[in-house]
Amino acid sequence: MSRAALVIMAAGIGSRFGGGIKQLAPVGPNGEIIMDYSIYDALEAGFDKVVFVIRKDLEKDFKEVIGNRIEKQTEVAYVYQEVDDIPADYKDKFAGRTKPWGTGQAILCCKDVIDSPFLVINADDYYGKSAFKEAYSYLTSVHDTGKIQICMVSFILKNTLSDNGGVTRGLCQVDSDGMLTGIKETHNIEKEGMGAVIRSDSGTQELDADSPVSMNMWGLTPEFIDILKTGFDEFLKEIAEDDLKAEYLLPTIIGELLEEGRLDVKVLKSHDQWFGVTYKEDRETVTNAVRKLIEDGIYPSVLYSTQGER
Repeated sequence: MSRAALVIMAAGIGSRFGGGIKQLAPVGPNGEIIMDYSIYDALEAGFDKVVFVIRKDLEKDFKEVIGNRIEKQTEVAYVYQEVDDIPADYKDKFAGRTKPWGTGQAILCCKDVIDSPFLVINADDYYGKSAFKEAYSYLTSVHDTGKIQICMVSFILKNTLSDNGGVTRGLCQVDSDGMLTGIKETHNIEKEGMGAVIRSDSGTQELDADSPVSMNMWGLTPEFIDILKTGFDEFLKEIAEDDLKAEYLLPTIIGELLEEGRLDVKVLKSHDQWFGVTYKEDRETVTNAVRKLIEDGIYPSVLYSTQGER
């Protein structure tokens, strides 16, 4: 079987709500969290390694809540995304920075533990079984074309909105061959009836609720990490010293590489209902959705047996 790894970006789990860490909040009947279901689906699809991108200060809690359990199911590696994990030349320039540098830096942290194609996901998003199957199939059959070949699993915008507030999504342009031609990170998208809108001081902009969006589910290769390394150095060089919130984001990076013609991005489609915990009020929705998936036979009520066997 061809090898492929799953990389879970969880360094942002310091974001707290209601006294708890949102990505570690139980949503399943036996204390399972969203990541449990993503990992279960990935292993079922054929992925054979899980890489957790976390912050060092959360390592103990993280291992207790999920890491130790997953180590019994598959090969696991941990990498640490820290604000000061930048080239030495820039440490003084950004001494006042307190938050890590975004999803591009998260993947760059994996450089020493990745030696196969890999799928990137967010820790607090549920993507559905078909997304992992599609991605594994693509990643284990990529052909050399002279350009870096990557993929993105797209979702339908209306299937990714929260009832409890605005969300950020990468709006995608896709050509007739199913290739990505452009992506725009778009903030404060709200649900309105069956549609989607962006509200601002200048008015309300309606969006096509059926348009494809990125949920940070990217199928990448080890070669892509080399590009990130060079790009991160250029990014740090260009941003201002007092810009303490700038982020090195995968959608922006990939969009720029697309414009330069340096890579091809195959857009895979998922029609599954996405869900996640953006707001504390979302947790009840997710818990109910998981209960229904179990009732429908999509998942067993106990994901992993006590013996550590799947």
